[in-house]
Amino acid sequence: MSFIRVENLVYDYIKTDEGGAPIASRAIKGVSFNIERGSFTAIIGQNGSGKSTLAKNLNGLLLPTEGKVCIDGLDTSVPEIVWNVRQKVAMVFQNPDNQIVSAIVEDDVAFGPENLGIDPAEIRRRVDSALDGVEMGDYKEKAPHMLSGGQKQRIAIAGAVAMEPECIVFDEPTAMLDPKGRREVLGIARDLNSKGMTVVFITHFMEEAACADHVIVMDGGLIKMEGTPREVFAREEELLSLSLGVPAAVQLASRLRKRGVDIPEGVLTDEELVRAITEAKAV
Repeated sequence: MSFIRVENLVYDYIKTDEGGAPIASRAIKGVSFNIERGSFTAIIGQNGSGKSTLAKNLNGLLLPTEGKVCIDGLDTSVPEIVWNVRQKVAMVFQNPDNQIVSAIVEDDVAFGPENLGIDPAEIRRRVDSALDGVEMGDYKEKAPHMLSGGQKQRIAIAGAVAMEPECIVFDEPTAMLDPKGRREVLGIARDLNSKGMTVVFITHFMEEAACADHVIVMDGGLIKMEGTPREVFAREEELLSLSLGVPAAVQLASRLRKRGVDIPEGVLTDEELVRAITEAKAV
């Protein structure tokens, strides 16, 4: 059984007109997909495509207007089990400043476990382990507001890890970071996944999506395509029609082919492109 199962999910935001009458704005328009335990899934799409709304439906922050979201067999729409769902699926958001609630790093990381009523000795172990896991153990007594954006995002990730969830949903966690910070956060997500954590990584950076096992492409509240990164990014023209790009290596490989260079189809990473160019020159 899939760890995350989404069936015909519809989500409406309810607004009101000038007369106070409710108006439904449909952000998700009937999507279905499965995410396997221990996998790394990337979700990409333009702003307004519905990907962040989808993310919030994966841990019960939002509940389906229609359809169903099940986490490890638990239906998120059942009020009595919503906290069980959130213990299984944690979230890391785009802006780290909006996630930090304490004036000391270790207190912030301890906040979630404390609210679960975890034994203090166990909280201490979790905090130390989580901070060491994101290479922030030396900063545990620092004030978060003195840290860089990338360091703050690591603290937010540590707070999620300290809850010991089975899955973390990253909702554009690198959008506000510089290239170095983006690489660090993606590296942490990949490391967590290598240790068995199910990762859902929402991004608009195609190179980040290329690191996933599976890619879901959203547009207008619908899933337009999905598959492995190699399968999805091979459909360059379709992605461009959705105002999306492809990883730089895929784009350059395409241009080289058009100029007559013998570059094989399916090149995805910089390393693969360098190897293909070297072999092409040697022919």
